[in-house]
Amino acid sequence: MRPVWSGSLSLGLVTVPVRLYSAVEDHTVHFRQFQRGTEDRIRYRRVNERTGKEVDYDDIVKGYELDSGEYVVVEPEELDEIAPGRSKSLDIESFVELDAIDPMFFDKTYWLAPAKEEFERPYALLLEAMRSSGRAGIAKFVMRGREYLALVRSGDGVMVLNTLHFAADLRDPAEQLPDLPGKAKARGKELDMAVNLIDAMSDDWRPEEYSDTYTDRVRKLIKAKKKGKTITPATEPGEPTKVVDLFEALSKSVESGKSKKKAKPSKDLSSLSKADLEKLARERDIKGRSKMTRAGLEKALKAS
Repeated sequence: MRPVWSGSLSLGLVTVPVRLYSAVEDHTVHFRQFQRGTEDRIRYRRVNERTGKEVDYDDIVKGYELDSGEYVVVEPEELDEIAPGRSKSLDIESFVELDAIDPMFFDKTYWLAPAKEEFERPYALLLEAMRSSGRAGIAKFVMRGREYLALVRSGDGVMVLNTLHFAADLRDPAEQLPDLPGKAKARGKELDMAVNLIDAMSDDWRPEEYSDTYTDRVRKLIKAKKKGKTITPATEPGEPTKVVDLFEALSKSVESGKSKKKAKPSKDLSSLSKADLEKLARERDIKGRSKMTRAGLEKALKAS
């Protein structure tokens, strides 16, 4: 895997050469564009709008449009010159509690690894220090002509870097949305039932249980069309819930949520700790669970 950026991670007087690698892989099905009814590809080219001729990448510069309609032309080298050192430096400015950062700020995820074996010791020291403290470093760096705000944290044997949105990038819902839903008041019984629904549907976070089912269906569609077959359309979304039926809909949803939780397969019960088994027994409302041994809990869960 090739790094997307290389430079130095700096913390006070400690500097560690590092490389940045993408931690996310794109599994989206990518299509080419064709003119309908033909096999003619649609292509996009960099064309001079005055001459109509294609332009090489090396001959392209950036231009910023002024209010007057004129442009200020900026060369790539000029952009590099105003960020001396920063394009190769990742300076941690402070440390924060990870839970203090609103998820809205998170953007992309990368791995941050030592550039060479000789730098593994200071790298491992910083990694363990962040893990032990439970804090993450806030830093800024320049990559591909753009400055990024970043969060550097301890991962599973490697540092993880998340690029963050700047505060100025986040929109204010009060300014952007004409009618905020907060004007509608939640009623007592409906609110209680909604909370019960959340409780009934609560579970542990197991990311491996989720997959991109839409991409799977796209791949099946392509295979079916290749063989001249068709596939079954996906289910249509449900009708909007009427206000008068809200409480009834919530009640049925609570029962459905409880049924689904009980219907979950009891796989890998032997690998769970007694505390996990007790939690699962509590969710399934198994009687006498507090006095059961580990073997008894596992047996009761399998029978539930």
